[in-house]
Amino acid sequence: MSDDQRAAVQQVFDGAADTYDAVGVSMFQPIAEQLVTDLSPRSGERALDVGCGRGAVLFRLAEAVGPTGRAIGIDLSPRMVEATAAEAAAAGLPAEVAVGDAEAPDVPDAAFELVTSSLVLFFLPDPAAALVAWHRKLVEGGRLGVSTFGPLSDSWYDVDATFAPHLPPGMADPRTRQADTPFGSDEGMERLVADAGFSDVRTVLTTVPVRFDDEEQWYRWTWSTGQRRMWAAVPEAERPTVRAEAEARLQATRDRDGRIGFDQVARFTYGRR
Repeated sequence: MSDDQRAAVQQVFDGAADTYDAVGVSMFQPIAEQLVTDLSPRSGERALDVGCGRGAVLFRLAEAVGPTGRAIGIDLSPRMVEATAAEAAAAGLPAEVAVGDAEAPDVPDAAFELVTSSLVLFFLPDPAAALVAWHRKLVEGGRLGVSTFGPLSDSWYDVDATFAPHLPPGMADPRTRQADTPFGSDEGMERLVADAGFSDVRTVLTTVPVRFDDEEQWYRWTWSTGQRRMWAAVPEAERPTVRAEAEARLQATRDRDGRIGFDQVARFTYGRR
């Protein structure tokens, strides 16, 4: 990752850190729960969570491996690391958190039974190189688990499309440009993981309901996630127009209870060293 790319990612997630996964919308937590459950971490194991964010996966790993194990989370955002470390300490969780580059984790090779990464891989400039690096961090027989997005619903595509005319050329949300990347299919993700040296590669798909009480909560949520980078790229004078059009399109997603939202497919890809 270049210095410019690193600085851009840090800026986005430093800005989102205080509200990340904290505006009352359930998406990151159920995805983290399944990722950890499927990997079945055991007491005493050592786990590395890459791109740990606010600890959705990391805290679950720390609870599972217990005081005789080790759970380390790295994230490129210093503010995210600061907030997550403080939360872990307040909860008495045996989790270590440090600033680190997902493509080149500064931890020993062959030192972990588990490597996880949730909703991170598609943000990286070179996901193939990242997977090779993660492979090196595992002991023989160690397990990998990554989550990415499966296909977006038509309504989510429709809402996200409101940003496109206002973004710089070539910029798009990683979730919505999947067709020509490995993230566009189960087979593409499995090839990407297998090519990094992993065996026993498999996919699990789960649909996660993502619901918002109203348009204001949707707006606050988008600023509190990686979608913040899209808002930041829209000229400030044009943001009210984008917001108004997106909120108008959200009306098509309203359910019987009056809430708005989408059903998001989460893709889990697992492998073994």
